[in-house]
Amino acid sequence: MKQKKIVVIDDCTLHLKLVRDILESAGYEVVTADSGISANSYIYTTPPPDLLLVDVEMPMLDGTEKVRLMKKREKSRDIPTLLMSARSSDEMQSLADASGAEGFLCKPFDRDSLLQAVSRYL
Repeated sequence: MKQKKIVVIDDCTLHLKLVRDILESAGYEVVTADSGISANSYIYTTPPPDLLLVDVEMPMLDGTEKVRLMKKREKSRDIPTLLMSARSSDEMQSLADASGAEGFLCKPFDRDSLLQAVSRYL
């Protein structure tokens, strides 16, 4: 079985390392990017990634706008996407609905909740 590829986009280096370590220890291939723009080279590849985890609060291009733009493009619209933020669950649900993301994770999250959310969308 092919290893699932996950792209994690977050401007916080510590958060990128934490998520990468958890996901790689669970057997996923993980690529990280510190902005929505720098992630393009990982998103628009063949084959595309199996899942995207996108932080909401980022400079230049916030996560919700990044997801909106991706969902408009044929090459990226079908990639399952989860938003991540420390905002409330209700606010995150609204942001996910408005941007087209399939789901969300509220920070801080633990290993089990991250792996559970990832497996739900893969």
